[in-house]
Amino acid sequence: MKQNSICIRRLKENEIPAAHELAWRVFNEYEAPDYGEQGTESFRHAMHDQEYLAGMEYIGAFDEEKLVGEIALKPERKHICFFFVDGAYHRRGIGTAMLHYLLEQYPDETITLNSSPYGLPFYKAVGFRETDRTQTVDGITFTPMAYFSEQKR
Repeated sequence: MKQNSICIRRLKENEIPAAHELAWRVFNEYEAPDYGEQGTESFRHAMHDQEYLAGMEYIGAFDEEKLVGEIALKPERKHICFFFVDGAYHRRGIGTAMLHYLLEQYPDETITLNSSPYGLPFYKAVGFRETDRTQTVDGITFTPMAYFSEQKR
Protein backbone atom coordinates (compact mmCIF):
# COMPACT_ATOMS: atom_id res chain seq x y z
CA MET A 1 0.00 0.00 0.00
CA LYS A 2 1.34 3.45 -0.91
CA GLN A 3 0.25 6.76 0.56
CA ASN A 4 2.03 9.71 -1.07
CA SER A 5 5.68 8.75 -0.65
CA ILE A 6 4.87 6.36 2.22
CA CYS A 7 4.87 2.63 1.52
CA ILE A 8 3.18 0.28 4.00
CA ARG A 9 4.03 -3.40 4.01
CA ARG A 10 4.96 -6.36 6.17
CA LEU A 11 8.47 -6.16 7.53
CA LYS A 12 11.14 -8.64 6.54
CA GLU A 13 12.97 -10.48 9.32
CA ASN A 14 16.09 -8.35 8.90
CA GLU A 15 14.01 -5.14 9.34
CA ILE A 16 12.62 -6.09 12.77
CA PRO A 17 15.60 -4.73 14.75
CA ALA A 18 14.98 -1.30 13.16
CA ALA A 19 11.33 -1.55 14.23
CA HIS A 20 12.42 -2.20 17.81
CA GLU A 21 14.80 0.76 17.67
CA LEU A 22 11.99 2.97 16.36
CA ALA A 23 9.64 1.77 19.10
CA TRP A 24 12.21 2.42 21.83
CA ARG A 25 13.04 5.91 20.51
CA VAL A 26 9.40 6.98 20.12
CA PHE A 27 8.45 5.41 23.47
CA ASN A 28 11.17 7.41 25.23
CA GLU A 29 10.10 10.64 23.59
CA TYR A 30 6.32 10.41 23.97
CA GLU A 31 5.40 7.72 26.49
CA ALA A 32 8.16 7.39 29.08
CA PRO A 33 7.40 10.79 30.65
CA ASP A 34 3.99 9.38 31.71
CA TYR A 35 5.43 6.14 33.09
CA GLY A 36 8.44 6.90 35.23
CA GLU A 37 11.35 4.58 35.91
CA GLN A 38 9.37 1.37 36.60
CA GLY A 39 7.22 1.68 33.49
CA THR A 40 10.18 2.52 31.29
CA GLU A 41 12.10 -0.48 32.61
CA SER A 42 9.05 -2.75 32.03
CA PHE A 43 8.82 -1.58 28.42
CA ARG A 44 12.58 -1.98 27.90
CA HIS A 45 12.33 -5.52 29.26
CA ALA A 46 9.47 -6.36 26.86
CA MET A 47 11.52 -5.05 23.92
CA HIS A 48 14.26 -7.59 24.76
CA ASP A 49 12.13 -10.55 25.89
CA GLN A 50 12.54 -13.10 23.10
CA GLU A 51 9.66 -15.23 24.39
CA TYR A 52 7.32 -12.20 24.35
CA LEU A 53 8.52 -11.11 20.89
CA ALA A 54 8.32 -14.60 19.36
CA GLY A 55 5.75 -14.97 16.60
CA MET A 56 4.89 -11.29 16.24
CA GLU A 57 3.95 -10.01 12.81
CA TYR A 58 5.28 -6.57 11.91
CA ILE A 59 3.90 -3.96 9.56
CA GLY A 60 6.08 -1.01 8.65
CA ALA A 61 5.63 2.39 7.07
CA PHE A 62 8.55 3.57 4.94
CA ASP A 63 9.43 6.99 3.62
CA GLU A 64 11.56 5.74 0.74
CA GLU A 65 14.05 3.50 2.62
CA LYS A 66 13.50 4.99 6.08
CA LEU A 67 11.25 3.09 8.53
CA VAL A 68 8.95 5.74 10.05
CA GLY A 69 6.18 3.63 11.61
CA GLU A 70 5.51 0.14 12.86
CA ILE A 71 2.82 -2.10 14.25
CA ALA A 72 3.65 -5.41 15.93
CA LEU A 73 0.80 -7.87 16.36
CA LYS A 74 0.44 -11.19 18.18
CA PRO A 75 -1.53 -12.93 15.40
CA GLU A 76 -2.94 -15.76 17.52
CA ARG A 77 -4.61 -13.22 19.82
CA LYS A 78 -5.11 -10.46 17.22
CA HIS A 79 -3.50 -8.14 19.77
CA ILE A 80 -1.37 -5.12 18.86
CA CYS A 81 1.67 -5.02 21.14
CA PHE A 82 3.58 -2.09 19.59
CA PHE A 83 2.25 0.78 17.49
CA PHE A 84 4.64 3.67 16.90
CA VAL A 85 5.19 6.44 14.36
CA ASP A 86 8.32 8.59 14.31
CA GLY A 87 7.47 11.98 15.86
CA ALA A 88 8.57 13.86 12.73
CA TYR A 89 5.81 11.98 10.87
CA HIS A 90 2.96 12.44 13.34
CA ARG A 91 -0.37 13.81 12.11
CA ARG A 92 0.20 12.77 8.49
CA GLY A 93 -2.20 9.81 8.44
CA ILE A 94 0.56 7.19 8.65
CA GLY A 95 -0.79 5.51 11.79
CA THR A 96 -4.28 5.40 10.30
CA ALA A 97 -2.95 3.98 7.03
CA MET A 98 -0.97 1.28 8.86
CA LEU A 99 -4.06 0.38 10.89
CA HIS A 100 -6.17 0.09 7.71
CA TYR A 101 -3.52 -2.16 6.20
CA LEU A 102 -3.65 -4.36 9.31
CA LEU A 103 -7.46 -4.48 9.30
CA GLU A 104 -7.39 -5.61 5.65
CA GLN A 105 -5.18 -8.54 6.71
CA TYR A 106 -7.72 -9.60 9.39
CA PRO A 107 -11.10 -8.62 7.88
CA ASP A 108 -13.39 -10.60 10.20
CA GLU A 109 -11.40 -10.32 13.41
CA THR A 110 -11.65 -8.13 16.47
CA ILE A 111 -8.29 -6.43 17.05
CA THR A 112 -7.28 -5.52 20.60
CA LEU A 113 -4.61 -3.36 22.19
CA ASN A 114 -3.70 -1.69 25.46
CA SER A 115 -3.52 2.04 24.82
CA SER A 116 -1.08 4.31 26.57
CA PRO A 117 -2.43 7.63 27.83
CA TYR A 118 -0.63 9.34 24.93
CA GLY A 119 -2.26 7.08 22.29
CA LEU A 120 -5.81 7.10 23.67
CA PRO A 121 -7.13 10.06 21.60
CA PHE A 122 -5.75 8.52 18.38
CA TYR A 123 -7.24 5.08 19.03
CA LYS A 124 -10.64 6.56 19.87
CA ALA A 125 -10.54 8.68 16.70
CA VAL A 126 -9.86 5.64 14.47
CA GLY A 127 -12.66 3.58 16.02
CA PHE A 128 -11.25 1.59 18.93
CA ARG A 129 -13.55 1.30 21.94
CA GLU A 130 -12.57 0.99 25.56
CA THR A 131 -13.26 -2.51 26.91
CA ASP A 132 -12.14 -2.00 30.50
CA ARG A 133 -11.02 0.71 32.89
CA THR A 134 -7.59 2.32 32.77
CA GLN A 135 -5.12 0.40 34.89
CA THR A 136 -1.44 0.32 35.81
CA VAL A 137 0.63 -2.88 35.83
CA ASP A 138 4.39 -2.88 36.43
CA GLY A 139 4.45 0.90 36.03
CA ILE A 140 2.69 0.82 32.65
CA THR A 141 -0.63 2.69 32.56
CA PHE A 142 -2.98 1.48 29.83
CA THR A 143 -6.60 1.30 28.73
CA PRO A 144 -7.73 -2.00 27.13
CA MET A 145 -9.41 -1.32 23.79
CA ALA A 146 -10.82 -3.22 20.82
CA TYR A 147 -11.71 -2.59 17.21
CA PHE A 148 -14.66 -4.87 16.57
CA SER A 149 -14.96 -6.65 13.22
CA GLU A 150 -18.56 -5.51 12.70
CA GLN A 151 -17.25 -1.92 12.51
CA LYS A 152 -15.51 -2.84 9.25
CA ARG A 153 -18.74 -3.61 7.44
